[in-house]
Amino acid sequence: MRIAVFGKRFGEVFYDSCAGLFKILKDNDVEVIIFKSFYEFLLTTVKMKPEVSGFFEEADEIKDVDMVFSIGGDGTFLETVTYVRDTGIPIVGINSGRLGFLADISQEAIESILHDIFKGNFRYRELDLLELHTDDHLFGTRNFALNELAIAKRDSSSMISIHTYINDEFLNSYWADGLIIATPTGSTAYSLSVGGPIMHPDSNSFVITPIAPHNLTVRPMVVPNDVEITLKVEGRDNQFLASLDSRSAVFQKSIHLKVKKAGFKVRVIDLVDHSFYTTLRNKLMWGVDKRN
Repeated sequence: MRIAVFGKRFGEVFYDSCAGLFKILKDNDVEVIIFKSFYEFLLTTVKMKPEVSGFFEEADEIKDVDMVFSIGGDGTFLETVTYVRDTGIPIVGINSGRLGFLADISQEAIESILHDIFKGNFRYRELDLLELHTDDHLFGTRNFALNELAIAKRDSSSMISIHTYINDEFLNSYWADGLIIATPTGSTAYSLSVGGPIMHPDSNSFVITPIAPHNLTVRPMVVPNDVEITLKVEGRDNQFLASLDSRSAVFQKSIHLKVKKAGFKVRVIDLVDHSFYTTLRNKLMWGVDKRN
């Protein structure tokens, strides 16, 4: 097996687990290539020198691996997606801190889960992404998101108007601080924090969630993900902020943004004894109240 490892900086609480992870990979004769800056962090800060066969810095340098291990949190996982892109290479999310929705393998479970992976005791699950198109090619070739597109005001405290169309039919003009279009995966991220619903990863939908809307009758709306959503933004300023997952860019009010389902999916490892519902209970602490 040949894997790529992508990671970001982490705290001392994960040092021993990280060392144990690379030891397991070595003991199982796994060939490892590693993100160069992450390797330098391990050398200089963690004071460990994992055995690797090479390094990568660009997306096209990991096309010949069986899996990509993402070490960090959900933000690191989202950045990993920008390297994997449309290759179909599965991503394994290992959390270096608290349990995440994407990086959902905890420190305590690393050893057992890796052994399951080596035995083939897992399934693949595919996650939908959204894709953004603009006349000025905002975000270039990284115009996709696993979680969401977020539109927000930039320099003013005044609300903005986001005129929204579905398949060219007018839906609503959202007078708000911003608007989120989220995938099912992103429904447990930014959208959830502003009152959006939780959607199952297989629901084949988008959720349109306003951020602090002026009208109390405006609520999040779930739509099929086979539609094209067009956004036209107006406000006192001429520039607004668009964010695709963790990447942001400024755009002019003359730019129309078109959102649709991306032409590819991201593959993740789905362990036999683990599920989306398990993650919900653990992450959101459902059932923790003993009165229930």
